[in-house]
Amino acid sequence: MHRFTFDGRYTYISAEQEGYVGSIVMILDFANPEMPEEVGRWWMPGQWTAGGETPSWKGRNHRCHHPIRRGDRLYVSYWHGGGVILDISDMSKPRTVSTIDWSPPFGWPTHSLVPIDVTIAGHKWMLVADEHVQPLDPKLSPELPAMLSMVNTTDETNPVPVSTFQLPELVGVASPRMTGCHQPVETIVGNEVPAAWFANGLRIIEISNSLALKQAAWWMPDVPSGAQRVCSNDVYVDHRGLIYPIDRNRGLSILERV
Repeated sequence: MHRFTFDGRYTYISAEQEGYVGSIVMILDFANPEMPEEVGRWWMPGQWTAGGETPSWKGRNHRCHHPIRRGDRLYVSYWHGGGVILDISDMSKPRTVSTIDWSPPFGWPTHSLVPIDVTIAGHKWMLVADEHVQPLDPKLSPELPAMLSMVNTTDETNPVPVSTFQLPELVGVASPRMTGCHQPVETIVGNEVPAAWFANGLRIIEISNSLALKQAAWWMPDVPSGAQRVCSNDVYVDHRGLIYPIDRNRGLSILERV
């Protein structure tokens, strides 16, 4: 298993299973924590090789990375397979609502699809984060490191990207991997979105103008002894608004937005 989310009873996981190429979506019922039960699973057509399917991609490029639940929907990143919105109103039979994929022309894998829990200008949205690692092809867009994309989901059957956010100093420069975007906070309830930006620390992004995302604040941890640079990996915000960024090399910090 790689990533998961948990709603108090059900866990939505990215799991490798025998007979499949790459990890798939699985839903587990933890009503009895001593004996979790599988409720349902979903995979991208081509992954189930034991069932006679043949992938149209190389190796494990298309695989489940990160499912996030909102209501009866799962927002699932699928690495170089882009992302998919699933209808889980019947958890035993997840159903595809829509897909997105921009790799190519961009070379970076999709890390997470994060629904925005407030409307902006009367529309529904999600943020899509690509991860600045393992390009599909080293020749694809090295001068455009992984970024955040603002996607209109008012018609969830046809998600439409409308804008992106990237640090201006990274645009047009072939940066080492793990310099750009990694992971935004997974619950978005306001206009400011903290995001872990690998070697560029924590970035707080203002999304109130969905067509022109901008940086509202930033924080850089010190480079710890033995490391060459910062490696901001994840971020969480609690009910008080405290921000918890995690750096792969130095661990957890707790911040207050003032």
